[in-house]
Amino acid sequence: MTLIAVDPDSGVAPWRQVRDQLVHLIRTGGLPVGTPLPSIRQLARDLGLSAGTVARVYRELETAGLLHTARRRGTVVAAPPVDPSPATDALAAAAARYAAEVRALGVDPDTAVQAVRAACTPR
Repeated sequence: MTLIAVDPDSGVAPWRQVRDQLVHLIRTGGLPVGTPLPSIRQLARDLGLSAGTVARVYRELETAGLLHTARRRGTVVAAPPVDPSPATDALAAAAARYAAEVRALGVDPDTAVQAVRAACTPR
């Protein structure tokens, strides 16, 4: 699947990169409903990841209602659930960038959350 790429130097876990990219492709129509996805083993080989990593992504997306797996059809894109907020994808992407920066700075998550709350509080 050439639509997905994993950057080992990004600071974001490979499974998260794959999950975020699949979510984006599904929600933007890059992978329409009914599109078959590669098998877990095939995608793992294509991306140079373990099958367990890809299985985790598929499980999470199936739980979220974005993928459906059936024995005969394999894993296909399901109709995405209605998103109550159009900003959800942008917020998730911003949070991932912030989390990567927090890790690079060596700041603990509780301190990072406090900083976000302080920044979001009107002055």
